[in-house]
Amino acid sequence: MRTSRISQETSKIVQALSPSTKLLSQRRTRSFAVSPAPPAANASSPITTVKPSEGSSEHDADSSSLSSVPSDISFDIEDPPPSLHLPSPHPTRKRKRKAGTGGPSTTTITSTSTSVTTPTSPRKLGIKDEDDGDRNVKKARRRPAKKVVNEGGEVEIHPPAHWEEIYDAVREMRKTALAPVDTMGCETLAEEHLTPKDKRFQTLIALMLSSQTKDTTNALAMRALQTALPSPGLTLASILAVDPATLNQLIFPVGFHNNKTRYIKATALILRDRFAGDIPDTIDGLMSLPGVGPKMAYLCLSAAWGRTEGIGVDVHVHRITNLWGWHATKTPEETRAALQAWLPRERWHEINKLLVGFGQTICLPVGRRCGECTLSAKGLCPSAVVGTKRAVKRVKREEVVEEAGKVLKVEEEEVVVAKEEDVVVEDIN
Repeated sequence: MRTSRISQETSKIVQALSPSTKLLSQRRTRSFAVSPAPPAANASSPITTVKPSEGSSEHDADSSSLSSVPSDISFDIEDPPPSLHLPSPHPTRKRKRKAGTGGPSTTTITSTSTSVTTPTSPRKLGIKDEDDGDRNVKKARRRPAKKVVNEGGEVEIHPPAHWEEIYDAVREMRKTALAPVDTMGCETLAEEHLTPKDKRFQTLIALMLSSQTKDTTNALAMRALQTALPSPGLTLASILAVDPATLNQLIFPVGFHNNKTRYIKATALILRDRFAGDIPDTIDGLMSLPGVGPKMAYLCLSAAWGRTEGIGVDVHVHRITNLWGWHATKTPEETRAALQAWLPRERWHEINKLLVGFGQTICLPVGRRCGECTLSAKGLCPSAVVGTKRAVKRVKREEVVEEAGKVLKVEEEEVVVAKEEDVVVEDIN
């Protein structure tokens, strides 16, 4: 049997314009041309027209345009005809063939995702210790300070449970771990050869610079002021005389240096005019200075004047005491009031440096080293990290395969770890 050239060329064009061509463009080795049936052996005339196949009615307009296509056109069936400018298939459009078309197989893949939190099994949690090996996790509860009314009707504050054991354990750990606050804290930065008045002034300046700044950076800025300013160095007179731009440049490494430059210059004027060139010796007087809050005031009064009238609570003291469950406070000022209600007064001065150093070496803000902490081993810290839980993202892939009018559905599931969170002792039931 032989088919005329017109029939062959027409068949090629129909294939290029039919819906299955877009799927066939990726399958050259599996080309199933949707061509009209060949003429019978006793056909007496060549085929000049083509009837569209069933299921292609939406493309009748394209098929009717065949009369305008030159009969001698020649192109690869996998490529769109150069003169027709066929649009490329939309990458996300889902196409399905009608049943019974007898065309080639098609595949459609869709995916959905859901997030599921999968905690580590509490029964398998443990703390690794180099000396003792694996050991079971000891349950620790939050037992904060409590208000109790005594027989006389007065309200008493009972300290948190095991607070002395916790405090003493931290003291022992701090003896073996040198922290930046031990050598570069604000109390250590004033120059020893200066007069007591100038040393107090330097302590105040160090505290003003320390806000939102690491101890190492603060020490460098203080050293720059002590060496770059005219002799005798960092004093009230030199701060009054220095240009604000120069001062700002000297303290540039610290956080919020622009604001601190203004605060220091304004403070110098207040000290000269209202306090006879010295720093105030009261909490109210210190808090009247620009940029000085309760924490700085209590620390400065204790370090500069040797009088401890309150606890200096910074972010480390606030964070760590809440992790221990001593209280549930929202701000450092609330923490200060809660601690002063029951903590013995002789510990008010040392607790700041003790917990700041502990927070710099072991109980870090990010990545707490609970495996090195004695409190974790003794079951004294309810916030000790003993494992992780994974927030996983489950991706569901749905693959629809159509072959010879039959639809086959295949589902696959892929698990992707999206986030890991710490599991602490108090989370274990």
